[in-house]
Amino acid sequence: MQKSLLLLFTCFLLGSTAFAQSDYFFPGEKFDSTIPSPEEFLGYPIGDWHTRYDLIVKYFEKLDQLSPNAQITTIGYTHERKPKVILTIASPSNLSNLEAIRVKQVQLADPSQPKPDVSQMPSIIHLGYGVHGNEPSSAEAAMLSAYWLLASQSELAQNLRASSVVHIDPTVNPDGRDRHSLWANSNKGFPPVADPLDREHNEAWPGGRTNHYWFDLNRDWLPLAHPESQVKIEWYHQWYPNVTTDFHEMGTNSTYFFEPTKPYGSENPVIPRKNYDDINVRFAKYFAEYLDEIGSLYWSKEVFDNSYPGYGSTYPDINGGLGLVFEQASSRGHLQSSQRGDISFAFTIRNHVRSSLATMEAALDNRVFMHDYLREFFESAVSEGSKDPAKNYLFGDEFDQSRTQLFVKFLMDHQIKVYENTSDVNLGGYSFKKGKSYLVPTAQPQYRMVRTMFEEVKEFADSVFYDASAWTMAHAYGMPFAKAPSVKTGDRVQISAVEISDFPTEKAYAYLIDWSDYYAPKLLFELQKAGIHVEQVNRPFSSETQIGAKDFPAGTLMIPMGFQSLDAQKVVEIIQKHAKESNQQVFAVKTGINLKGIDLGSNLVGAITKPKAIMVVGPGVSSYEAGEIWYLLDSQLGMPITKVNSDQMARVNLFDYNTLILPSGNYSDFSDRVVAHLKDWANRGGTIISMKNTSLWLNRIELTKESAVTLEAETKDPSKLPFEDRSAFEGAKEVGGSIYMAELDLTHPIAYGYQRETLPVYRNTSIFIKPSSDKYLTPIRYTENPHLGGYISKSNLDKLKQSASVVISRTGQGRVIHFFDSPNFRGTWFGTNKLFLNALFFGDKMD
Repeated sequence: MQKSLLLLFTCFLLGSTAFAQSDYFFPGEKFDSTIPSPEEFLGYPIGDWHTRYDLIVKYFEKLDQLSPNAQITTIGYTHERKPKVILTIASPSNLSNLEAIRVKQVQLADPSQPKPDVSQMPSIIHLGYGVHGNEPSSAEAAMLSAYWLLASQSELAQNLRASSVVHIDPTVNPDGRDRHSLWANSNKGFPPVADPLDREHNEAWPGGRTNHYWFDLNRDWLPLAHPESQVKIEWYHQWYPNVTTDFHEMGTNSTYFFEPTKPYGSENPVIPRKNYDDINVRFAKYFAEYLDEIGSLYWSKEVFDNSYPGYGSTYPDINGGLGLVFEQASSRGHLQSSQRGDISFAFTIRNHVRSSLATMEAALDNRVFMHDYLREFFESAVSEGSKDPAKNYLFGDEFDQSRTQLFVKFLMDHQIKVYENTSDVNLGGYSFKKGKSYLVPTAQPQYRMVRTMFEEVKEFADSVFYDASAWTMAHAYGMPFAKAPSVKTGDRVQISAVEISDFPTEKAYAYLIDWSDYYAPKLLFELQKAGIHVEQVNRPFSSETQIGAKDFPAGTLMIPMGFQSLDAQKVVEIIQKHAKESNQQVFAVKTGINLKGIDLGSNLVGAITKPKAIMVVGPGVSSYEAGEIWYLLDSQLGMPITKVNSDQMARVNLFDYNTLILPSGNYSDFSDRVVAHLKDWANRGGTIISMKNTSLWLNRIELTKESAVTLEAETKDPSKLPFEDRSAFEGAKEVGGSIYMAELDLTHPIAYGYQRETLPVYRNTSIFIKPSSDKYLTPIRYTENPHLGGYISKSNLDKLKQSASVVISRTGQGRVIHFFDSPNFRGTWFGTNKLFLNALFFGDKMD
């Protein structure tokens, strides 16, 4: 390793609010004067202000203009239309030959291709910064790292430019960063205020950590719910970097963290031991030396984990590279008191710069080794996959083509090879139809991602998790699947698409739409918005349609042409337009008399009330859960949702709405007047959708009277335990995120659109509520042996088996629909979204 000439203790006093540009680097370094430093470009020292994202991009654009070693690329846009940019730094010859270098790197990751001569290949390094918007030091470090790499005349910088391709993503989460930067800059004092109670250090809800829809993007590398992650993963698979960094911040009283993470208990089971036992250890020596040189305190092998595949530091590990997480004690503003004195924003930036430089040197020194590992990783994946007794995973939902195709596309986005199923097969209790089901072979380079999608893991080396302990994505999509060792694959799927029959052309008495498809709610909303009267058939039936006799399940939508206020031709045009946009099959009937079951004019057929919903957000409310609901309605339905801050509820007239959504949170600050109004509205017919712990509050205000589960012989805690065991012992009681099989009452409106009596659900709460005392109002409960994956203690599992997943509480003429699982978790639980949407559309029919 290259070493600094002397220690820099005196240059980095904690209380210094800004450093000179040179203080971030090595003493005595020479820099190219034609390349402007961030300070010269911005007009202030780095660390003096939180730099807006547009200025970071403009600085990178300036580097692109001035340096033959820099090239900026826009790979996509955020929800708020901010560009997602990558600055690539390499020698002029490598930049001019960038596509050939990229193709060779992808070839290296493909065992079916000849292995290139890795001795001649540059190291591919990806420096990723700022996935959490209110952990702002890393984006400032991104500018300094780019400047150093382009302008430094040191031997290390010259070697890096010659023998590596460095891709810098300055901010994974631009929308969140700007939200935090505005807060920190607009609340900055002169002089800065270090008191942790100062407004600057306490952001307003929801804070800057998350993106536009309040999602944590450091959990989205696997789900791919958002454009920031979608374009990043697409870019990632075009390059397969050898090393990828993920820079963060943690509590102000901490120091600095780098990998390795906690051994075994925090590690992902599909990643080769070589990653943890060899490569991480190699790189850690560089981080330690770089931080030792400036006297920084640091730690590793604790707390932070690499188990969840959706982290920015774990996903690369499952794709043949090395993912590295770094955590810096945060100033959460410009200056804040800590146990070691006042910590400045400039000080927090410094360690991330040092780790960036250390990462690049380590990657360069291990260039050939990491290239060899990339090929070895994918070769061993194919080898292990060929020995997997499953051979193939067969999946598909014959009743929901849209959701099936969403899962096919999702697998393909992660570079998993998917093939057509060419025959009707019955396996694992499921029926898989030709043309409506697919096969994923295990013998493929992305075998470890295949395991991530389909494996159910229930046993763990640890019982305390930093995040979710289960992530079987086939369950998230509610996708029936089975191991299929003897089923032959058909053609490989190249594009995911839903095919529907032509719209019926003959005059219709009524139109019918099966509610089973994922996008049926989108069509319903568009029809209601356009002023079309839609009814629902609440029992199964069979009708003669344009394609012949067809069976329809309960919940089918019916559009009676004789009860429309709009012109008949206009109604047909609207239905046809929106059915095509949402890929929904529309069936026409010429009579109200059905072949089987109730007729279309039965009393068991009724109008669907157009939802007019309001959701409480703001202080005390879970921004993650509120964001999941907001994003679901925006992205999947195009339905606007009124969001009102919790402290503004006294201004709300609930009678302007028919549905109130209460995400998990603390509502104890609601005034007596607000509570009285809420009760009056609910008793007069309002529908409340209550999420998890909100139901406990509704019990406390005596709007509902549901009961918690208690065990007759619940194991008591030991009377004495070592203090050091406190976190582990108490943490093991939590249900941090695991998957269970639930049983549906298919006759209840909450289950309309589902054709099977069982459904995987995601739970991340330790609230266990008994089934309703009304035998008809627990439409979803857990099966006898519900545990599908993830950690849960025996005591909690025993409670779960006696619990309800969804309970309906009557309250006067209204009702409360209690969800105790997470039907919209991280924007990717497509399998349970419809439960929530049914509550929204059919809430007045639930009791």
